[in-house]
Amino acid sequence: MKLTKNKILITGGASGIGFGLAERFIRENNTVIICGRRESALKEAAEKLPSVITKVCDLAVEADRIELYNWIAEHHGDLNVLVNNAGIQNWMNIKDSDFYQKADAEITTNILAPLHLTKLFSQLNSLDTIINVTSGLAFVPLSAVPVYCGTKAFMRSFTLSLRHSLKSDIEVIEMIPPALNTDLGGKGIHNAHPSVSDFVESVFAQMKEGKTELTFGTSADRAKANNETIAAYFNRMNP
Repeated sequence: MKLTKNKILITGGASGIGFGLAERFIRENNTVIICGRRESALKEAAEKLPSVITKVCDLAVEADRIELYNWIAEHHGDLNVLVNNAGIQNWMNIKDSDFYQKADAEITTNILAPLHLTKLFSQLNSLDTIINVTSGLAFVPLSAVPVYCGTKAFMRSFTLSLRHSLKSDIEVIEMIPPALNTDLGGKGIHNAHPSVSDFVESVFAQMKEGKTELTFGTSADRAKANNETIAAYFNRMNP
């Protein structure tokens, strides 16, 4: 992927990894559009990144996804990079009374939304790159976030197939973060983990090398793990 002079849409770009990517892409002389549910968060992001373009969109709603695509096609028809980053993470147990409702929300946001967006935006003749943000939890699950792990495993598998099916037209990149210091899953849960900025600098260095599977920290080991090492990781993560 060339890292400059792109027009890029980053879903969930107002905070966390999405905001970190937006900030870094802007530094590399790219035009960046971010979308998210909360107008207040988008305004806050725009105050920090004056050149960023914002769009309010609830990706859990099919009509909003279609409206987002139509808006991009009309106003930013030269968009060439889609970053499927938006996701939610629920810490829960199958015995919880609201387990199904939370699971349904995770599956919609983490699977159905990026699948739908990928289908929609692949219609743009200008699109040449898709970046899917998965997780180290796609390889070794954390039982406290069982459905989140399953959604990321799905996106890992889908990304591999997508890369193969689009190899003659569109470059497909997978970003595989470990736990980072973000508010994913709730404030304070991940405070002890590495910073988003360190992750972003690492994946940009890997993209400059032409890599399409981008890992960082413990996600590197998990992405290469065999059954024996996966079992060891699982026991360590789920005492």
